[in-house]
Amino acid sequence: MEVEIAPSRSVFGPLRGVFGTCRSVWRHAAKFALDIALPTLCVACREPVDGEGVCAECWAKLSFIAPPYCPRLGIPFVYDPGPDMLSMEAIADPPAYTRARAAVRYDDVARTLVHALKYQDRTDLAPTMGRWMAPAGRELLAGADMLIPVPLHWRRAWSRRYNQSGALAQVIARQSRVKLRGDLLLRVRATEQQVGLSRAQRASNVQGAFEVSPDRRPEIAGRRVILVDDVLTSGATLDACARAFLRAKAAQVDVLVFARVVDSPKAPI
Repeated sequence: MEVEIAPSRSVFGPLRGVFGTCRSVWRHAAKFALDIALPTLCVACREPVDGEGVCAECWAKLSFIAPPYCPRLGIPFVYDPGPDMLSMEAIADPPAYTRARAAVRYDDVARTLVHALKYQDRTDLAPTMGRWMAPAGRELLAGADMLIPVPLHWRRAWSRRYNQSGALAQVIARQSRVKLRGDLLLRVRATEQQVGLSRAQRASNVQGAFEVSPDRRPEIAGRRVILVDDVLTSGATLDACARAFLRAKAAQVDVLVFARVVDSPKAPI
């Protein structure tokens, strides 16, 4: 007579449940200990905060952009004029891109976040900022074929070690499932910092600075592209990028940024 020496499968089921429970308890205990040793900090002011993101004081200072706004530039209106009403800026100086959307106004807290991400190696801010950008650009993302981060010139990329626009685009790609392509747009000419330049100087500074890689142009033709950047000020950089894609026969170019400069609430005309 054969003797059964292997334990039956019915024994492993309860054991797996016990081991799974132990692992779960251990993970929660480790996280609790880590939270005590290293409390979560506000991404803006670095004060301790429950959960992730910003503290209540910084949250109150953030100005999220919501409708009504200009359907072309995303500039907030003081009242709802109804659909398809454009801002004065969109009529007087229409950009090469079709639509622009931003998560927040470029105010004090937003400026702190952008400067920390851009100049202080605070790449830990990108997930929070990107998660705010994704819902702001929902209508753009719904029909997009690809996300394109605004590229740095190779010398600046070498000194900074990462591209803040690329870090934001990675988060948005995960949130939206729109494909991220960081290899299509090239910054072929080094430019001065845009800070401190007039609108005309900004446009001149980036003229001819971007191009689509010639061997990649067939991948762009007929596609709907979203450019991703941290801040929209005059729009000169994003306009130059959009023109490069339109020369490559892109069907449409939209813009999604974390923050945009808003001088004051605008009435439509």
